[in-house]
Amino acid sequence: MNQQPKHPAPPAPPAPPAFDNSYARLPERFFSHQLPTPVAAAAQIRINKPLATQLGIDPAWLESAAGLAMLAGNTMPAGATPIATVYAGHQFGNWNPQLGDGRAVLLGELLDSQGRRFDLQLKGCGPTAYSRGGDGRAPLGPVLREYLVSEAMFALGVPTTRSLAAVTTGEGVWRETALPGAVLARVASSHIRFGTCQFFAARKDIDGLTLLADHVIARHYPQAAASDNPYLALLEGVISKVAALVSQWQQIGFIHGVMNTDNMLLSGETIDYGPCAFMDNFDPRQVYSAIDRGARYAFQNQPDIAHWNLMTLAQALLPLIDTDQEQSVTLARTALDTFTSQFYAHHLQGMAAKLGLSAPTADDETLVRDLLTIMAQEQLDYTLTFRHLSDPLDHPLLPAALNTWLARWLARAARESQPEASRYAAMQQRNPLCIPRNHLIEGVIQTAVATGDLAPFNELAEVLARPFDNIHRDTRFALPPRPEERVEQTFCGT
Repeated sequence: MNQQPKHPAPPAPPAPPAFDNSYARLPERFFSHQLPTPVAAAAQIRINKPLATQLGIDPAWLESAAGLAMLAGNTMPAGATPIATVYAGHQFGNWNPQLGDGRAVLLGELLDSQGRRFDLQLKGCGPTAYSRGGDGRAPLGPVLREYLVSEAMFALGVPTTRSLAAVTTGEGVWRETALPGAVLARVASSHIRFGTCQFFAARKDIDGLTLLADHVIARHYPQAAASDNPYLALLEGVISKVAALVSQWQQIGFIHGVMNTDNMLLSGETIDYGPCAFMDNFDPRQVYSAIDRGARYAFQNQPDIAHWNLMTLAQALLPLIDTDQEQSVTLARTALDTFTSQFYAHHLQGMAAKLGLSAPTADDETLVRDLLTIMAQEQLDYTLTFRHLSDPLDHPLLPAALNTWLARWLARAARESQPEASRYAAMQQRNPLCIPRNHLIEGVIQTAVATGDLAPFNELAEVLARPFDNIHRDTRFALPPRPEERVEQTFCGT
């Protein structure tokens, strides 16, 4: 008897993400249950397939009709617990006792292949209980900007929220004029902010503050749980992470633009890429944000503002650090006093590495300071100056104003034990060639908004994913803007 040939079973259809939502298991005063507002005609802009794979999400599912519906907020997969979280904050130094996710909904949390927990949030998905009269939507331009800059920051090695996907909504958003709408799927280790602690502390809700701090310790600082004073250890952990983070911003010429306490994450990741920018010509006083009229968040002010923000966090945690208020203040102040030394240690180490120097000394600190002084006086391009230093064939491209300094640096570098070729190769992995320059971002945004053509955006995203490679050396992606291309102001999308 002839047997029928066996046919392989058809592959299983791609499955939706599996959520595990620890934040939603906290008391309901931490958030509001909130469904996204459906949109008219969602369409895919870009799917971050490597990030999806890391998070255990099948990229094929994200590209399916079901995936698109989730990314747009039209449907929720099983296991999602959509919420909008509440927090407070100092905005440009002014206290606001209640803020919150005004245009974002946290769908839930995902565990990656290493067991690490990540939030998945939709930004621009409609009004929430915390919208304060806003429409809760996002124009296409800010969504494209955040996608590009957050993924560029990741490629540059900076702790950051990330972009899983972006979709258009088929609906208009009014911001002085009608603009196409979009939604960003944002991923973070968590979205818990300095302002989240401030919210509960301001209400003298010590039980809520304790629950929050315990949640943050378990999620981000498990080593603090074994400390004699877990809440002081939590503060010390955040201080260390922020000192390192802001140092990394300074090393790449990044200006955040809205360093409010509600835009500082307890996880130590960069969040909120609204009016941010990377400097072209080096100017320590540089401000791009159109809403930072007092230059509070200028490039040179970022370390001091981070320190100030940490002070507000310490104030919020005082009731937990010690039952004796005077002792609590003393312990918190001692922790805060370490920020400056930590920041400058990170900064000197990082800047020395950009110059190919190991184990930097006080003389190297002077060398770095003198270089930055000349760069500011000569208005040299921040990124390309360091990149040209990273390749001896490019040294002739450096201006004559650097000749004396260059001789000092070469003499110092010659004392390094690492072979010259290896030293320059290492420098090229610390000094990017391509960064998300303002004029490049604005160019792809204008094309997308005016014509609907997203090809330039996708091309720029691919370039920025490889910021250190020489492949784009002789292209427009590695060049500073021409005078007529310069973008002097950046804007918030709200």
